[in-house]
Amino acid sequence: MEKHGGDGGGNGLRHHAIRIPLTAAAPAAMEEDSAEPNVSLREKASKIISVSTAAYRSKPGSFWALLVLSAGAMLTAFPASSLLSRLYYNGGGQSKWILSWSAVAGWPIPALLLLPCYLLLDGASPTWPPPPRLCLWYALLGLLSAADNLMYAWAYAYLPASTASLVAASSLAFSAVFGRLIVQEKNRMGLSTVNAIVVITAGVVIVALDSGSDRYPGVTGKQYALGFVLDVAGSALHGLIFALSELAFVTHLAAAGSNDGGASSSRFHVVLEQQVAVSLSAFAFTSAGLAAFGEGFGAMRREAAVFSAGGVGKAGYAMVLGWSAATFQLGVLGATGVVYLGSTVLAGVLNAVRVPVTSVAAVIWFHDPMSGFKILSLVITVWGFGSYMVGHSRAAKKTSRDRPPSGRQTIS
Repeated sequence: MEKHGGDGGGNGLRHHAIRIPLTAAAPAAMEEDSAEPNVSLREKASKIISVSTAAYRSKPGSFWALLVLSAGAMLTAFPASSLLSRLYYNGGGQSKWILSWSAVAGWPIPALLLLPCYLLLDGASPTWPPPPRLCLWYALLGLLSAADNLMYAWAYAYLPASTASLVAASSLAFSAVFGRLIVQEKNRMGLSTVNAIVVITAGVVIVALDSGSDRYPGVTGKQYALGFVLDVAGSALHGLIFALSELAFVTHLAAAGSNDGGASSSRFHVVLEQQVAVSLSAFAFTSAGLAAFGEGFGAMRREAAVFSAGGVGKAGYAMVLGWSAATFQLGVLGATGVVYLGSTVLAGVLNAVRVPVTSVAAVIWFHDPMSGFKILSLVITVWGFGSYMVGHSRAAKKTSRDRPPSGRQTIS
């Protein structure tokens, strides 16, 4: 938020749309006009450096540090969480409800991080209790998160980790669409976005056509198809959650009357507050589902007694579920931070970047089959991501050229 004085001495709040460059610095000097055909490579590099420096200086160092940490959490914790989901099933785990429950059982982790934020961040103060409307919003996000976790739990029960991650790359397409529909001012959709959606969708279709090559023994064709459909549905719901979380931040900041330019490092505690509320809500919904529709909490003791991965029996079972809870919460914290500091689309892009990381790790650790179709799908997915980045960079350059001079600076 930024506070402006009106003509009559009144104050108004204006929300900034903060656009984060997907290439770490707005590449406004990446391509030159035809009117400058003889520009040397050194001059181009100099312009890139100057634009990058200007973009960096437009926000405080703490902003970029938090953005890098959030992105790093997404790119490390989410792949680890996916691999642990597969390890749970490989070790003898059977319950989709228990795996879903373990993901949100780590909700106290962000709660424990709130106190240092209040003490260390300038201007950070508790905004609890949230207004009733925001409580309902958090409850809705918690319900959607619980459903999303359950869909992914079913998908990993029937799909290899490498295949599940490739299919989950479709979340970029859903993030772009939902971001555009729900938070339009921060999530523009150009031809590069449409092209990336089509290309990544083609990669998912290729994986579907190769469904017979990587099916685990004992998994029927119907189960594999069910896992595939639920993986796509979970990816769609993931994109919707990103967009609704961004809208919640916009609403939250407007209601709080922030005057620091909207999303900033000094108000990063709202990310933790939202995650605590949403994760606690998802934990309540999942616990109720486990007790009412699942095998019940007693199933954990039975599974632990025969568990064979990660250690011996109960110790290995506890380690897998414990690390699953920790990595999932860390990944969600990173994703929520990226949505807050950047946008829904940026979170979707980073979610797609983790696909090759998860796929390669699954092939190494679980010896997942990597057929020619899956390799082609991986290449196409990376190509779609690169296409989006290039197109976004060009759009950012054009926007910076066409923007009239003003006292405000927006990172796009």
